[in-house]
Amino acid sequence: MKTPWGEIAVCDAHVHFFSYRFFSMLAEQRSGPPAGRTVAAACEALGWEMPSPDPRDLAGRWLAELDRHGVAKAALIASLPGDEGSVAAAVAAFPERFYGYFMVNPCAPDAVERARKALDEDGLRGICLFPAMHRYSVQDERVTPLLELASERSGVIVFVHCGVLTVGARKKLSLPSPFDLRFSNPVDLHAVALSYPKVNFVIPHFGAGYLREALMVCDLCPNVHLDTSSSNRWVRYLEPGTDLEEVFRRALGVAGPGRLLFGTDSSFFPRGWQAAICREQVGILGELGVREEEARAILGGNLQRLLRDVG
Repeated sequence: MKTPWGEIAVCDAHVHFFSYRFFSMLAEQRSGPPAGRTVAAACEALGWEMPSPDPRDLAGRWLAELDRHGVAKAALIASLPGDEGSVAAAVAAFPERFYGYFMVNPCAPDAVERARKALDEDGLRGICLFPAMHRYSVQDERVTPLLELASERSGVIVFVHCGVLTVGARKKLSLPSPFDLRFSNPVDLHAVALSYPKVNFVIPHFGAGYLREALMVCDLCPNVHLDTSSSNRWVRYLEPGTDLEEVFRRALGVAGPGRLLFGTDSSFFPRGWQAAICREQVGILGELGVREEEARAILGGNLQRLLRDVG
């Protein structure tokens, strides 16, 4: 991708892979007659493009989208527990272009076995935890076996969603979202990250409203990273006058350029890859005087390093 620093291999650290199975699982949760609980009905209600039942087709759609925008690689996230197979198929189809992450609910009885299969058989690289969504603390003992899996494997990250959590698809489909923000504070990750120094943790969206707390944990734990993804509208919760440029300034000052991972939070078609987010963030990095080597790290190099794609 062309940037103010020249051509850079941009890698998006945060893309949701909304597969046919993903929509199927959402549709099954809808109330009303069976005709409304189909993938087609759910996609129509959302106004989104219905993907092919074959996840490899959706992977091809994303590949063309990345090519159109000059993006080298993307981390695809299976956005419901049980949909890791869809992302695994996408990664298997285009291993040189996609990394695979998967959401897991540690409270589920088969969580550890599903995670082990995803990592060892399916070749996925990121364990995604959403404590507020599934109503548990990241310090819960049920999380420990998942952390052990990550600590025993090279090139695996643990993604921990903190802060404000909204799922637009659930709102549009009138599905309940009984999330619990009590489990959203990045401070909860502090003791966990200290206990697993070999595991690289990623907090998306700069902590999504918990910027101060996320930076505190980054300052105390060198294995905690931040991703920059989404529109970051949570900045409205900060003190007046604070904007995304100030967020980047603070993050660079505490975590440094070596622990920021560029991401967009792209998810569905026909919207596709959110180039506007990339343009805004690249512009901010330029305004802040980030050097070329730092820009290369943030925009792709750090993700490749964490996932052991580069030395």
